[in-house]
Amino acid sequence: MTTAETPQITPENTGEDETLAPLDLRSLFVAGVHFGHPSKRWNPKMSEYIFGKRSRAHIIDLSKTLTSLNTAKEFIETIVGKGGECLLVGTKAQAQGAIKEQADKVGAMYINQRWLGGMMTNFQTIQARIERLVYLEDAFAKDTVVAQTKRESLMLAAEVERLNKFFGGIKEMEKLPQVLFIVDIEKEQIAVAEAKKLGIPIVAIVDTNCDPTEVDYPIPGNDDSVRSITLITRHITEAIASGKAAAKLAREERMAAEAELEAQEAAARATAQAAAAERAAKEAADAKKAKAKAPKAESKSEAKAPKAESKSEVKAPKAEAKGKAPKPKGKTKTTAKKTATKKTTTSKTEAKADDSK
Repeated sequence: MTTAETPQITPENTGEDETLAPLDLRSLFVAGVHFGHPSKRWNPKMSEYIFGKRSRAHIIDLSKTLTSLNTAKEFIETIVGKGGECLLVGTKAQAQGAIKEQADKVGAMYINQRWLGGMMTNFQTIQARIERLVYLEDAFAKDTVVAQTKRESLMLAAEVERLNKFFGGIKEMEKLPQVLFIVDIEKEQIAVAEAKKLGIPIVAIVDTNCDPTEVDYPIPGNDDSVRSITLITRHITEAIASGKAAAKLAREERMAAEAELEAQEAAARATAQAAAAERAAKEAADAKKAKAKAPKAESKSEAKAPKAESKSEVKAPKAEAKGKAPKPKGKTKTTAKKTATKKTTTSKTEAKADDSK
């Protein structure tokens, strides 16, 4: 079944789609999500998602599409809510417009022209080209492009256009995405292979000619209809927007908690500083009181010191008198002995002189 055979949407339904159609069986049916490929082009692994066959074409079971889409939305919302990024990939003609439009609405990253080999496995080289694109755009915006001739300026402008074509949707990508949303995994086989090699989960629209085991979260649906791709992509981007809102709220709550913690720490520091200042003031007052008491103590000690000195002076003469008194007695005794011996000697000499006479 071709895209042209899918039912046309009425203007009223188009207006509803612009405001995001409700996720139910009717909206999926109106968008033609149930149309599969001709039965001769089917993949047997899609048998569990096939409802039946009409006009030699398979009909997809929309109840399973609804369940799978809700599961995929919850998974993407959880990943994005934790700060992750979802990369939308759809390079086929039917998906290019829807991918770019819906990604721009929610600020998501996307690739809608061509998946270059090594877009994720050789991300360092790709990032160098992205930096080159950002540099040239900034130079053109500030009118600081250094070009000697008009031809060089035109060549730089062409380079910017070419880089924008391939990297315009991932200019802000600084690291690998945490999840991929792919339209038509048969066409995006390189992207699927790179994501599987890096262990990045894949959410994808799988038609009846695809292998659903190649992706982590298959969404059975028509991947050849613009309306089908647009509807599913809108719901995926809605999940991305909800995840970003949850991440923003969590970030604000975390910042509020950090601010409250800082306020508590500041209050604790202020109380500690106040207590330290009060303690210092108390110590200063005690030191002042001690200094005031010090002169009184010094005057008392000075008053007591002269009395002690007078007592020592009074005692000193007595000691000196006691020490000098015995000395004269000793001298008199020796002199008396000397005089006595002299007298005896003189008397003896006189006696001898008389005898001789």
